[in-house]
Amino acid sequence: MRVLVLNCGSSSVKFAVIDTKTKESIASGLVENIGVDGHTKAKGPEGKIDFNFDCPTHAEAVDQVKKFLDEQKLTDTIEAIGHRVVHGGKYIKSEKVTQDVIDYIRSIVLFAPLHEPAHATGMECAMKFFPNLKDKQVAVFDTAFHQTMPRKAFLYGIPYKFYESDAIRRYGFHGTSHRFVTAEAAAILGKKPEECCFITAHLGNGSSCSAILNGKCADTTMGFTPLDGLIMGTRSGSIDPAILFYISKKYGYDIDRLDKMVNKESGLLGLSGLSNDMRTLTQAASEGHVGAQIALETFCYKLAREIGGIAMALPRIDALVFTGGIGENSMLVRKTVMENLALLGYQIDEDRNNKAGKESGHMINKEGTPKAMVVATNEELLIALDTEDLVK
Repeated sequence: MRVLVLNCGSSSVKFAVIDTKTKESIASGLVENIGVDGHTKAKGPEGKIDFNFDCPTHAEAVDQVKKFLDEQKLTDTIEAIGHRVVHGGKYIKSEKVTQDVIDYIRSIVLFAPLHEPAHATGMECAMKFFPNLKDKQVAVFDTAFHQTMPRKAFLYGIPYKFYESDAIRRYGFHGTSHRFVTAEAAAILGKKPEECCFITAHLGNGSSCSAILNGKCADTTMGFTPLDGLIMGTRSGSIDPAILFYISKKYGYDIDRLDKMVNKESGLLGLSGLSNDMRTLTQAASEGHVGAQIALETFCYKLAREIGGIAMALPRIDALVFTGGIGENSMLVRKTVMENLALLGYQIDEDRNNKAGKESGHMINKEGTPKAMVVATNEELLIALDTEDLVK
């Protein structure tokens, strides 16, 4: 089945056409700067496009996706549409898109104010521009995989009434990635996911770790929002909440200014004073940039500490799994994190790590020591497979 995967963000629409039989991407692209000066860049079997255009809303963006697919002679081959949704709230699995689903996504806009409105609008636009697929659309939620967490893992230490009245709890994110690499890692070990215990580390501009018990999430680092947990590209991760009170009182920051600080100005960017890009920081650190060195060592230490803590949710660790842009490509981060995990017995094999496990069955640990592996994630493929399962 050929599935159009749509990821409608606050100011962009990413898309891909996935063949679920071959598991290959037939076409892909991005419409960005929605609401400003729209720009689209895409490639397909008939060639590439790269140009600016007037794009005031998501409707024009999805229309541009449709026009590109028409030009690529792909529109009539698409059999279903899968939508990535950041926050699923009550949903514990992927769902066929209905008006009730769209209305619910709009009802939890405060959970993810930059993303939820765009997701709902994207679904409505897809129904408009692909009317023949109106009943063959599926919402795949980043939070769904984590809804197997026990109560002791998802509750916060605030008055319980806020959980009862507002569903304030740990939800977790990157669920499609954690679920995908769990299945892949199990296959690498020659086992079924329900036979395995993993710690999965999805590391990118947004990062999170999950403890996987018998194929299901037992705990995860992201929380009520994707701001919680690990240090990220521009997000602070977990901090003492009183820091915000202090900064507000001393520097006069209001709620919106604090929101911008912890979401857009913190993390690797804030620590380094240079960049949120791990490649830039790695190069700068090697050239003596102190800020880059501080950002790298803090990122890796805090990641190792979170891995050590989340490991307590498991009876054993069959493998530590690195994935995501940083997890798959930064041999320095993998090396430093594993050195920080020496207490758990982890030892890096330099040669294996330098090749990202490509010549050693994904493994980067020394023989005879706890397993650590690099597994490439493919969230778009998982969304396509979920979509196929639900529309068949």
